[in-house]
Amino acid sequence: MINMENVKLSNGLVMPRVGLGVWKVPINATAKMVATAIENNYALIDTAKQYGNERGVGQGIKDGLAATGKSRQDLFLTTKVFNGDQGDYDRVRQAVNQQLQNLQTDYVDLLLLHWPVFNRYNTSWRALEDIYRDGQAKAIGVCNFNVEHLTNLLDHATIKPMINQIEFNPRIHQPDTVAFCQGQHIQLEAWSPLGNGQLLDNPVINRIAKDKGKSPAQVVLRWEIQQGFIVIPKSTHVTRMQENADIFDFTLDADEMEEIAMLDEEKHTIWYDKYKWSGNPDGVDDYIAHDGAF
Repeated sequence: MINMENVKLSNGLVMPRVGLGVWKVPINATAKMVATAIENNYALIDTAKQYGNERGVGQGIKDGLAATGKSRQDLFLTTKVFNGDQGDYDRVRQAVNQQLQNLQTDYVDLLLLHWPVFNRYNTSWRALEDIYRDGQAKAIGVCNFNVEHLTNLLDHATIKPMINQIEFNPRIHQPDTVAFCQGQHIQLEAWSPLGNGQLLDNPVINRIAKDKGKSPAQVVLRWEIQQGFIVIPKSTHVTRMQENADIFDFTLDADEMEEIAMLDEEKHTIWYDKYKWSGNPDGVDDYIAHDGAF
């Protein structure tokens, strides 16, 4: 059985350093994927209302716990506030209540604001603070917040975000945001840690992988782990799930870390802009399509 490392968040909550992402997984495939991950010693499952598969995640957790004899407390479940629910305290609270029902749980371990919706995220954050105080979330945080967003949020918040989940991989480093979060003791988490698969044919990464006796994906994930990130790669295949988690028995040396870092293009994945401006995956929401919102 693969053993995964953990990290302690600023509020003392222990969080796994490797998890399973479920973005773009159809709801009818999500339950099996999540159950399989739990059966293979995954504890961290990352979903969102916008993904449209929270019900599948909830069923997968139920099935995975039944198959393994584990309990809900053995898992670390993350979901996110939908952009279209932001900006109104009561709407956020009601939406999160429904999300918990869909997930078949009375709490999540981590609740995140999915995007810094212009002129709405401070009100949304106030709702998250009360959700945290009420025990419906064991930790709260944000996604895709840059230094400006974080500075503004901290000026209004009474509870500091415990996580900032950002796009991070060898092609996109976001150094200003990373440095700010590290200085504020906000844990960093990488979405799209494998760069939408575009990094796996890179000759530098493949050479290092061959030298280490590891796969290209394992090398990329290890590079991120060694910089203190939590990673949530997506895979529906059990062998790749196992491989993605098996990254704690080797290290990259300073030269290898630098070689991979030199692949930086500060280039987001191809779908980033479309996703960024859409509060609904099936349409564009005008209220966040505002100059300077991001």
